[in-house]
Amino acid sequence: MKRSAFVLGLVLASVTQAFSQTENGNVPEYTVPITRQLSHDNVNKQQKLLLGSDGKANDSFTIDNNESASQIATKAITTKVDWLQYEIETNASIDNRMKTGYLSGLVAILSHMRTGWLKKEVRPTHFDQIIALYKKLIDANQKKESLVPYISYFPYDIVYTATLPRIFEENPSYKQIKDILLVKYCTQYPHRTFIALTDYPDAPAADSLIKAVGKQYPEQLYSYAQANNKLGYKIRSIQNDEFVKTVVALSQQKSGQIYFPFLDNLVKGKITTAQLDAAKDDRYKYYRLLVNTQIDYAKRALGGDTAIGYAELTKRLERKAAEDFVSEINGLHESPNAVRFKCLQPLNAQELYYLAVLTDGLIYTSSYVSGVYPLMMSKINNRGDSLLLTVTFDHYRKFISQAASYNTLKNFFTTFKSDAHAQDLMTAFASGLEKSKGLEDGVDVADSYASLYETLPDLARQMLANIKRNLESNRRSGNQRGIAIYTILSKLFMSANPANNINLTKELGIPPVYMVPFSNLSNEKGEVITQMFFYGDEDGRMDFDIFVRTFSADPKWKVDQSNSKFVVAKTTSGVPVYVYANRPLPNEDDQDYVAQTAMEEYLEKNNLSPTVTFHRGHSYHAMTSVGYVSPTNRVVFMGSCGGFNLIDSILRRSSDAHIISSKQTGYRDINLPFIRIFLETLRNKKDIDWIPFWKEFRAAAHITGMEDYIPPYKNLGALFIKAYKKETGEDDL
Repeated sequence: MKRSAFVLGLVLASVTQAFSQTENGNVPEYTVPITRQLSHDNVNKQQKLLLGSDGKANDSFTIDNNESASQIATKAITTKVDWLQYEIETNASIDNRMKTGYLSGLVAILSHMRTGWLKKEVRPTHFDQIIALYKKLIDANQKKESLVPYISYFPYDIVYTATLPRIFEENPSYKQIKDILLVKYCTQYPHRTFIALTDYPDAPAADSLIKAVGKQYPEQLYSYAQANNKLGYKIRSIQNDEFVKTVVALSQQKSGQIYFPFLDNLVKGKITTAQLDAAKDDRYKYYRLLVNTQIDYAKRALGGDTAIGYAELTKRLERKAAEDFVSEINGLHESPNAVRFKCLQPLNAQELYYLAVLTDGLIYTSSYVSGVYPLMMSKINNRGDSLLLTVTFDHYRKFISQAASYNTLKNFFTTFKSDAHAQDLMTAFASGLEKSKGLEDGVDVADSYASLYETLPDLARQMLANIKRNLESNRRSGNQRGIAIYTILSKLFMSANPANNINLTKELGIPPVYMVPFSNLSNEKGEVITQMFFYGDEDGRMDFDIFVRTFSADPKWKVDQSNSKFVVAKTTSGVPVYVYANRPLPNEDDQDYVAQTAMEEYLEKNNLSPTVTFHRGHSYHAMTSVGYVSPTNRVVFMGSCGGFNLIDSILRRSSDAHIISSKQTGYRDINLPFIRIFLETLRNKKDIDWIPFWKEFRAAAHITGMEDYIPPYKNLGALFIKAYKKETGEDDL
């Protein structure tokens, strides 16, 4: 272990000192022969594009809220690349062919750094190491040395980018480099392992990766075991791993997908395929089996025994709850309750509990308040404490957060045997967050406070006191994760009371939560670039037509419809504001993707960085729109269901985004006024000041459903994620 650390230190020192003698000086004058002038021009072009990819076409690259890292990245893109060009061109030991190859490689590296950081595939803080490593690899390649010693200790994004140049394919170690890259990729992105192995099924590490990752993602193992390709044959040929053999056997059965969520219990003999066969075609029986298995797995997890496929079981349960029940009761929202909630009657309290907590962000307010919640409580004899005991407190933080959001928490606590039980639950609710995996529990606690502060102030005060006690406890124990979590929650909660004068920007180092300066939304030309995503279902086509008609009829706007894949709405007066909106082509043929991709390619080709993203579609399209959010986005309007996964996914792509979402379905008569007011504010070159903006918005969209729209400054869960990542320096790569 000590030797590995020593070797790592030598490699790092070697790479980072690659520019030690030149990095602070100006590049000397040198002559470029006409045969390579275009190669140098292409490098210079990529430098400029990379510098401008942060949304500002200037001579610096900005990493938000990190001045030191910004300076290092800028120096790498400018000074170090300039010196590398000079050294390649003036090194007499490099022949002309290799010089052209190295310069072309530098173009490929800079291009990937630009597209990679925007897609969250390359860390901007790694730019300096990428350029330094590339220089070192050139030196080693010229000496005909193996490149492996220089890449082994670096993370995937650095190694992949630095070894992109095709000139390295001539190095004898290139095949080994590809094998190392595969392992690094699968280590960094385990959920993408099987996709990667599809292209490299004969890699030396393939068997070990299949066995290890298969247990983490058994559903993927199941799917890929069915494939009639080299990877499928590779998986099916493994005979020295019982788990892999079991999954392979299930994958060969017609109903294997039905059995799969119960894999762990099948292997242990706790359930049989005959029992599953008897339930698989009945939505109630199958859902009941899923719930019972979920409760069983949750109990086992409390004892430290995590079932293989536990996460996949929960995902399947979530999907069945949504598809078989919640979609039906949501779709019948205009029907009488007796009709609307008829399908829920056979379900017991535990089954209704999971129906609620696992569809958070999808279930309508009325579906929860008028249907699921009262029926669940009646079936548990109005004993909320008994309900939580029967589900082993599984997902209880999500349940409390949801109940607080839908204003049923006060009623829920009245059903407890004693007030002390309710107090104990809320004490536990705000405790032990430092032990939980990920940030979802912390987000549930954060999101619940805004609702409690308005509806149950005494409970909110108790919750804040619990947070402060946990902060002190973690300080005494020196738990840094706990200190970060509880410090952030304490300041977030205190900021809800204006009398506390909490400046979250100053206290937590996050951007202003109550406003977005116009300067953050415009580029160096003073233009505002926004993107809007439509989908080719009936509602999407209608929304698109309304959008085009509305802006075509407004004299302050004109709509360019000349492109077959997207339209562009542009202001005719005031600040130049552009709205790029894809045409809602038939989504059954996946033409949405074609149109959206064409629009994104146009924006990228023209170095147009959107600072605002509007999602215009049903909730099941939301994650597709999120996929187009980039780090330059400062405002993301969803207009459809929220929930942790959606918010977290947005912030993974743009850590400083202000997010507007709805707790249930989005409404056309609410979405359009928001968009009109928002764009008009920008046209008039005004900052987005959320509190007065929201008052104007509410006045313009005073219809049922408006109460479900959450302004950015009240989205405490999103603020918690931002602050935690800022405090800990965690990155999503």
